[in-house]
Amino acid sequence: MNRVHPSAIVDPDAKLGEGVEIGPFAVVDAGVELERGCIVHAHGVVRGPSLLGPNCVVHSFAVVGGEPQSKTYRGGPARIVAGAGNVFREHATVHGGTEGRATHVGDHNLIMVGAHIGHDAQIGSHCVLSNSVQIAGHTVVEDYVTFGGLSGIAQCCRVGESAFVAAASVCERDIPPFVVVQGDRARVRTLNVVGLRRRGVAESSIAALRRAVRRVWSRSTIMADEVEALACETDPYVQQLRAWLVARSDVRDKIPKRSR
Repeated sequence: MNRVHPSAIVDPDAKLGEGVEIGPFAVVDAGVELERGCIVHAHGVVRGPSLLGPNCVVHSFAVVGGEPQSKTYRGGPARIVAGAGNVFREHATVHGGTEGRATHVGDHNLIMVGAHIGHDAQIGSHCVLSNSVQIAGHTVVEDYVTFGGLSGIAQCCRVGESAFVAAASVCERDIPPFVVVQGDRARVRTLNVVGLRRRGVAESSIAALRRAVRRVWSRSTIMADEVEALACETDPYVQQLRAWLVARSDVRDKIPKRSR
């Protein structure tokens, strides 16, 4: 049974699954589909066309959906597709896609206060966007990425899985998986050991990744040569890191070296 507060504005064309709760003065537009167990708290806004998977939560004054901030946008559907268990905290904003595309948010992400996800972004699963994180349009964020507060990602960048972007970092280039980046402009600093352990990665793989990161981002070697040298490593996570870098050979040598 759904619980919709009398002061909420819910378009008749919105689709509500079982057990949906909509609080006072919340707004749910036409073209919105809220699957079972979703909650829209007081003054939360969900703009259409949008699909929110089961058990998503939209907190007060968050806006999920709506027209993109793009000069090329000429109207038409600005769609959002979100998976299960996402939490959008107060004043978070997620903008719809452009030119028939959609902004995608995976499963079980925590989007904290004031964070923004721009148009056509592709956010993976199990990510954390801390307060006031800014994700620009056309960005790809892989699974298990954590962003510290006030950090930002430029348009069209890709952030590899299990990366950690430290607070207030400014990222204008691709971020490899498994590493910690920090600074303006962000540089690779070390391996994201804490994130990998929380994810349950074996200590043997963490040790292998630590060696690989030190090797690739050493200031005294040529990065491309060290990436190729990782081909002899047997650890699957090291091979995943190598494959990620090889696949982006056009930008690989533009990824900043680690600062000492």
